[in-house]
Amino acid sequence: MILLVDSGSTKTDWIALNAEGAEIFQTQTFGLNPQVLSAEILTERIINNYELYKHRHDVTHVHFYGAGCGTQKPKELIQGVFQDFFDKAQEIDIKEDTYAALYATTKKDEAGIVCIIGTGSNCSLYDGENIEQKVTSLGYILMDDGSGNYFGRQLLRDFHFNKIPKELAYEFAKQFDLTAESIKNHLYKMPNPNTYLAQFARFVITNKDHDYCKKLIRKGFKLFIEHQILQFDNAREIPVHFVGSIAFYLQSELKELLEEYDLKIGKVLKRPIEGLVAYHKNYMMV
Repeated sequence: MILLVDSGSTKTDWIALNAEGAEIFQTQTFGLNPQVLSAEILTERIINNYELYKHRHDVTHVHFYGAGCGTQKPKELIQGVFQDFFDKAQEIDIKEDTYAALYATTKKDEAGIVCIIGTGSNCSLYDGENIEQKVTSLGYILMDDGSGNYFGRQLLRDFHFNKIPKELAYEFAKQFDLTAESIKNHLYKMPNPNTYLAQFARFVITNKDHDYCKKLIRKGFKLFIEHQILQFDNAREIPVHFVGSIAFYLQSELKELLEEYDLKIGKVLKRPIEGLVAYHKNYMMV
């Protein structure tokens, strides 16, 4: 059994295939970001899934594409968790989520810029053969422009600095616990603070036609374009693809802003798992 896994910080999509490429099952767990989760929490999130637990001894190959897997230590952490759980696996391949987005949006030998804008954000150049990332992510506190946790962070700051229009602030306070005690508890004592921040982004999406939210969306995406996409000299010559829930639900706003920068939008996918399956069938199972 072959497991293809695409993991963000919020959720993880799993698809199991047999040796001929036929689907056995699909399932979903919470996010498995080894940058912000311990081995114990990672294991708990896997072991509590019925399908994964039932088939844990049947898995022979795992191809995992995950947020937080851009450096060696987090890769080793999640590899150790998988080796213990899928104890019959002959191969466990760990790559960062950029590769899943790349495989889902581009054809082999086709150049493009591939962006992830979901809970977090990043951007890579694919020249048809190699991936290039000019900016090393420093995590959700310092980076992640235009992402879910970026919008959540800005909303919370503006709310507590009384910068949100009163009618919108009233609706925001009705939907979430915005007390200082709750916010600080989630940010400094609970796991997944980046996911906690990203949950507030749905308020921006729901109210995207409000002037305040329009300005916030525009600001976040402009920062992403200027800091990430335009770092590549040929950005205006090749398509710019996007993967992630924020890019998907705000794609009209994103497209409008890209046009202002004379950039060509390519594919926009909510999640890359289907494209990932197609890639593996076409290029890795022949």
